[in-house]
Amino acid sequence: MKNLFNLQGKVAVVTGGSRGIGAMIARGFVENGVKTYITARKLEELEATARELSEYGECIAVASDLSSLEGVTAFAKAIQEKEDKVDILVNNAGATWGAPIDEFPEAGWDKVMDLNVKSLFFLTQQLLPALRNAGNQEDPARVINIGSINGLFNPNMTNYSYSASKAAVIHLTKHLAADLVKDCINVNGIAPGLFPSKMTAYALEGHEEEAGKTIPRGRIGSAEDAAGTAIYLSARASAWVTGHTIVLDGGHCASAH
Repeated sequence: MKNLFNLQGKVAVVTGGSRGIGAMIARGFVENGVKTYITARKLEELEATARELSEYGECIAVASDLSSLEGVTAFAKAIQEKEDKVDILVNNAGATWGAPIDEFPEAGWDKVMDLNVKSLFFLTQQLLPALRNAGNQEDPARVINIGSINGLFNPNMTNYSYSASKAAVIHLTKHLAADLVKDCINVNGIAPGLFPSKMTAYALEGHEEEAGKTIPRGRIGSAEDAAGTAIYLSARASAWVTGHTIVLDGGHCASAH
């Protein structure tokens, strides 16, 4: 029972790993002995994060643009040229868009759906050989899809394509889990509430403490919260858990009226 959360020696891929929740999860992996590949579109920011995380362990930057199938294919190929096994895939890369319903553009719909849902599916598909090579009955490979509480209830914002995409991610997580369990691959999700990130910067704007008071646990999410949940879903402790999405929101959804 002492090694239930041991990840030493595993290989992980974290998309959208240069900042926000992706970087939080990546750091948790790196500090716990996981060789971690992070990817994002902006090379300078990505490499800066990789240098920072490399102080704690092994973190490797591989730039990509996952907004197109061509970009997904190129990234999957780059990873599989470096690794024949991938123990953990964290599908975190995402985008959002907000506009009044009468003005919401097709471009804002397609951009969000393509990155948040389409690229998640096809990256998982294209990394299946490496995931299958890593998993076994005792310790399956893991896919962790990052959803949002916006996919569970009305966010009362004009982010229509975002909330729809995250609802799709939560359902797709169940569907993939059912199909991939025979391949010794567990697929689960995390639906975060309010965390500090580029997406939430407009709402927080230095008012993290005030925003935290609106959450039952009395604060916004931290790096430890994101990393701890991802570590659980990647470790032996969760080997019998698949097809579920953990709501990581400090009690927000449970207390919503």
